[in-house]
Amino acid sequence: MLKYQQIAAEIEKYVEENALQQGDKLPVLEALMAQFEVSKSTITKALDLLEKKGVVFQVRGSGIFVRRHKRTGYISLLSNQGFKKDLEEFNLTSKVIELDVRKPTQEVADNLNMGLDEDVYYVKRVRYINGQTLCFEESYYNKSIITYLNKEIVSESIFHYIREALGLRVGFSDMFLHVEKLNETEANYLGLKTGEPKLYVETIFHLTNGQPFDFSKLTYNYKQSQFFIQANNELL
Repeated sequence: MLKYQQIAAEIEKYVEENALQQGDKLPVLEALMAQFEVSKSTITKALDLLEKKGVVFQVRGSGIFVRRHKRTGYISLLSNQGFKKDLEEFNLTSKVIELDVRKPTQEVADNLNMGLDEDVYYVKRVRYINGQTLCFEESYYNKSIITYLNKEIVSESIFHYIREALGLRVGFSDMFLHVEKLNETEANYLGLKTGEPKLYVETIFHLTNGQPFDFSKLTYNYKQSQFFIQANNELL
């Protein structure tokens, strides 16, 4: 993790631990430079990162303010942090159904920009929130990038492992959403009825260098799933 990313994480932690609310003012730029003993450019990059994440907003001539409206139990559709980060106040667990190494299908190879003769980790699991089914997940990880997975890692947070153990930096993601009806297999895993509604999401996650490493397909339990999006000016 780079210095500006560490500072951004510390500022975000400060906001959360002190339960700061929308509109609360943070220390001025010069004070943050002195506190973290870094240059203006480093603090600026940290604040820009926090602004993109929707944690703060900056008003020229007035200061830095808390932006985030915290709603318990909501998952950010624009987050690359994983469920554990968004739902850390809940009991989030996983049941691993399948974990193996296989060759990718054409669909997976196309989305991960890899050859059909290369290997992927295939992960099938059900995620639970407070004991209730949250989603059914099938994910494919490029094994040349995500070099090792086991059942223990997959039962917890794969993204935490990718960042902390493998030292990889998650950059951006492309997401495709469909509202459809559950098929029999999905309904069985989620404890719902065939034909009930579902939110189906396909996501391709990339490293900061643009390399795709994870192609995931998630089917959400409509009774448990709540989402939010924080948009910046460039998204409007």
